Order: sequence, then structure tokens, then C-alpha cells
Amino acid sequence: MLDSPAKPFALAKTDARRIWLRAQRLDERAPFGDGPEATRAAVEHLGYLQIDTINVIERCHHHILWTRIPDYRREHLRQAQTIDKSVFEYWTHALSYVPTRDMPFFLPEMKRHRQSPKSWFASVKAEHLRKVLTLIRKDGPLSIRDIEDDVLVEKDHAWASRKPSKRALQLAFFTGALTISERSGMLKTYELPERHFGWDQRPKPASERQILDYLLDRALRSQGLVSLDSICHLDAGRKGAIRQLIEARMRRGRLAAVAIEGSGKVEHWAEPQTLDALPAAADETTHILSPFDPLIIQRKRLHLFFDYMHRFEAYVPKEKRVLGYFALPVLVDGEIVAAIDLKADREKQALLVQQWTWVGAGKATSHKRRIEEELHRFERFQIVRGDFKPDESRMAFDRNVQG
Repeated sequence: MLDSPAKPFALAKTDARRIWLRAQRLDERAPFGDGPEATRAAVEHLGYLQIDTINVIERCHHHILWTRIPDYRREHLRQAQTIDKSVFEYWTHALSYVPTRDMPFFLPEMKRHRQSPKSWFASVKAEHLRKVLTLIRKDGPLSIRDIEDDVLVEKDHAWASRKPSKRALQLAFFTGALTISERSGMLKTYELPERHFGWDQRPKPASERQILDYLLDRALRSQGLVSLDSICHLDAGRKGAIRQLIEARMRRGRLAAVAIEGSGKVEHWAEPQTLDALPAAADETTHILSPFDPLIIQRKRLHLFFDYMHRFEAYVPKEKRVLGYFALPVLVDGEIVAAIDLKADREKQALLVQQWTWVGAGKATSHKRRIEEELHRFERFQIVRGDFKPDESRMAFDRNVQG
């Protein structure tokens, strides 16, 4: 049982790691089962699934699901978004898939975008917004490729489009006037939310207090041990209110303060039942993680728990890279032991290992065989198209592989 509420519960780093891995469902092989329903369950448990454009290997939203669902297929996420409508896209700390059941917690942010659009949308003219909304009301869902009569303009940003309608679609998305009903790669199809979700009327927006409860509960469920930074990742404005909520729950005995080994002045909290039953060592597991995985994306937290500071070097000049352009952390039995820079050669149906770096306690004699087995499985997920057979592995290693 816990000590006095006034005294933080002392927690060894090994136990802290196990709690986080348990919360992330990375300590067992198929925590969400299999089939399309596992995708909905995974997104609901994690709370969000980050989307990113980089595709030197499979994009991160598919990768994160594959890590936790061994038989995951890309069409499962499409089914969740487009057919079952159990997930939708919106902004968390980045563009993400989030559970449709959580829609009310995002409606106030949509209202804020309507009332005070970001400067990025200053160039959107009312006529362009009316145009895209009228087209969709009249003709149904469409993507930017379906709009062919735009008068092209000069780009004002490297990531911008010459079609004014594209930014109008984006603004309508952020304000909630449109939702993304389907995605193919980075091509988004937009639809009226009422028509897509089959609403007679919109859900009632959550209050700010309900949003705070949601953010704290989401973090407790998916992280196990929480800090102000981990709850309010890239949302520093809510830290004061979240602290007040934590203190109120502590007074009611619903949360306990935790002192993690080596955490210094960084405060952490957990639910008492989490600390009453500390997880045992994980099953024998090997995971090749996306750099956008929820376990990896918060770098300082990762360093505290795993003594590993990940470097995301896609935008670092080649001569200054240490781990490689798109290095993936490798988790073996609860420890990060390597970072492997991978690239998919889709024409040759091969997964290329650009660089292999051992970190922490990682070494070839203990870990290489198991990592290579997981790399072959990862390759099959990357490459499987048409008649490509699982035993036709073409994984290639170059001269930068260590060990």
C-alpha cells in the first residue's frame, strides 16, 4: 500500500518504465486483439495517433498501429475512418486520428478557429470558402484534385499550394465546417460532418473543466505516470489549471505523488491502483518504434525513463547526423538498445538498413538476432503488395551497419 499522502511514493526507474510500457500496451504481443476492431480499440486507448508526411518507410500512423497490432492492415484504418466512422482527424499536438467518441472535447477548439483564425489563413478569401462549401454541399465529398477551376496564385510558403481552394479547405477543416472523410496517403477527401457522421444535430461541446478532466484521464490511461509536461504536451497554457485538478484529485485520494528515481524536481503522479500492483517484467518483446510513437515523441520524458535521448535528424544536414535521417528506436524486453535508420526501396521491394547504432545496453551478441527477426517482419509489412510473399525477404544492409 501507499505511504502517507504527504510523502511521494518512491519508484525505481525500472518500475517506472514498466508502468509506462504497460500503459502504452508495449509489454505484450497483441494487446488489442486482431482484425479491424483492434484499430478502433488502439486509438481509443492511446487517445490519439499522430499523422506525418514523411514516408521513407510506412507512414507513422500505420507504423504505430502495426507495432501494437501484429496483423494490422492499412485498410483497417480506412475502415475506422471512412466506414465505421469510429475515428476522425483533428489537431492534438499535431494532426492526428482521435476517437470519434472524444469529439465533444475538440468542438471548442473548432469554435476558437472560427472566431479567431490563425495567421496562416489570412489569405483565405470569403469567396474561396463559400466556393468549397457550396461544391461539397451540392456534389458530395471532394479532394483538392477535384477542384480544377481555381485561378492559380504564387506560393507564399514552401508547403503551400498554388490553388487558393486548398487553404480554404484547411480552414473549413479547422473550424469544423468540414471533416476529412477519407485519406489516401496525404490526399484528403473533405465532407460535411453532419453528412459524414449522420448527425441530426452536432454533439454538445465539452466545457473547459470537462476538457481538463479528459486530458488528465487520457494521459493517465496511456502513460500510467504523468507529469505536467506529459499531460500538456505543446499545450503549456493549460498547465496551471491541470495542476489545480491534480491537487483536487490528490485531496480526494484519487491521485498520489510519485518520486521517480533520477527525476530531480520533475513531479509525477499516478492513480493509487497503479502503484499498488506494479507490473512484472514484460513478456519477451521486440519493437521497432516510429520516432512519432507516443513512447518516443516526448524526448525529455523518454530520456528520464529510458536513459536514451532520441535524435530526430530528418531536417539535420547530413554531415551533422549521428543516428541517420530517419532512425527508429528499437525496444527489446523493456529497454531501448538500438537506433536503426531505415529506408524502403519500394521498386525493389526491399527494406534498406542505412545505419545501425547500438545504444544503452544494446550489443550484437545479446540482441542482434531478435532485432533482425523483427526487421524481417517489419519489411513484410512495408513491402507487402499484390503477390509479394512473406518468405521473399530482400532486406539489405549497407556498410554503416554496426555489429
